[in-house]
Amino acid sequence: MATTKVHAPPGPPGAAASGHPAYSSGYKTAVLWLLVVAYTFNFIDRTIISTIGQAIKEDLKLTDEQLGWLGGLSFALLYTALGIPIARLAERKSRVNIIAIAIVVWSAFTALCGLATSYVQLLLFRVGVGVGEAGLSPPAHSLISDYFEPKKRASALSIYAFGIPLGTMFGAVAGGWIAQNVSWQAAFMLVGLPGIAIALLIKLVIKEPPRGWSDRQLAIESETPGALGREASEAGAPNPPLSSADIMAAKPPSMLAVARRLFGSWGMFHMAAGITLASFAGYGAGQYVPPYLIRQYGMDLATAGLLFGLVAGVANGAGTLLGGFLTDWASKRSARWYALVPAIGLLIATPLYLWTFTRDTWQAGVAFWMVGGVLHYTYLGPTFGVVQNTMDVRMRATAVALLFFVLNLIALGFGPPFTGWLIDQFAQNAWLTSGGAGALDVACPGGIGPAGASAAVDAACKAATATGTRLGLLGTTLIYAWAGLHYILAAITLPRDMARARAAQG
Repeated sequence: MATTKVHAPPGPPGAAASGHPAYSSGYKTAVLWLLVVAYTFNFIDRTIISTIGQAIKEDLKLTDEQLGWLGGLSFALLYTALGIPIARLAERKSRVNIIAIAIVVWSAFTALCGLATSYVQLLLFRVGVGVGEAGLSPPAHSLISDYFEPKKRASALSIYAFGIPLGTMFGAVAGGWIAQNVSWQAAFMLVGLPGIAIALLIKLVIKEPPRGWSDRQLAIESETPGALGREASEAGAPNPPLSSADIMAAKPPSMLAVARRLFGSWGMFHMAAGITLASFAGYGAGQYVPPYLIRQYGMDLATAGLLFGLVAGVANGAGTLLGGFLTDWASKRSARWYALVPAIGLLIATPLYLWTFTRDTWQAGVAFWMVGGVLHYTYLGPTFGVVQNTMDVRMRATAVALLFFVLNLIALGFGPPFTGWLIDQFAQNAWLTSGGAGALDVACPGGIGPAGASAAVDAACKAATATGTRLGLLGTTLIYAWAGLHYILAAITLPRDMARARAAQG
């Protein structure tokens, strides 16, 4: 698609002969990667709790279920609840401003977590982090869909989702090292504050595109002769295109209309169920992998954070990008591949993860962990691509918020506490089986022997906790296969469901 080079960003950049603004490929790429940086910091601040969780557990004398609530519902409750009103605001107001303000809020609350001296204080500050982070992804997905046409959206959204493994990697490596060499409080402060600079950069660089810009450009091209017009027409461009003024003057579709489009067909319902269950397992298991490495293999915080960060960053990042680009390629043959790519990835990843978490040494499982991570994370780009490609222009931010409301309330809200609860149950059973008496959290506060306890008692506490952690991870891992089955079910009708949704756009 030919574009006019952007020379003057204000207002929006450039102007096409048709009267619509034009954006160069370089500018759109810069916008996308700035949003990736924002999402990276989003996940650093969201998931650092998993890397430094062992230090927090021991310092504040917590159970694993309590640790799970710090990464779960305390964060997810307002994060999910505020996502919808913020998305509705993003359908009418500047998405760039919303994103910039959100980054400042969550970065400040992350830094405040470093000042917490009790479990309740830390819980409340984590609620604040969730409040801020609610303002990123719905407007960001809407922005990306305005900059990138339908046939490139799965790829563009997978690049945006690349912030998940990047954030997990940097948060794990930096958080583990800081917690090991300074304190867990310092880790929160040092990863939180740089986000404010990112907010300023986004405000200065990213310009607000007209609503539906890429769809209208595609529709204009579809009316031109030659191969370019044919390619645009086949991509499903709306015809005739609406002007930005028409779109903004129209009232955004109701929440009910968006929900019907998002969940009202067999294919879309099972796509939503698949991403929710995969995320439930991902958030649940992910929070306890660094503690597992510490408890099972005796690693220190810095080493566990480095190993977890490198594997998560490389493997999960490769899988996130692979899922988007592979789906954009395969979906030219059939839209069914939007569901089949995630299904295949999750079903193969499950036994690889099970093998990983049953090895006596971490070296014996790391290759399977790496391959499992690549296959597992192929589900993000395809799922978000389907959502954006089946929504009207004024539905997109709201659709993401609705999906995230369901996904994060269930997955992020209850995934970590569920895995923590499983670990506590299995650890209690292991404690009693080994000859221990009473409740494990009383006999072994924080999962270690109490002050003044003998080396044998301390070893028994740590052994029971390690056994419980392994079994809890294995139980959570099986949910990946459940998610894969939903994606298989989605593939049955997805091409028809997507075609009907596009026809409804007019």
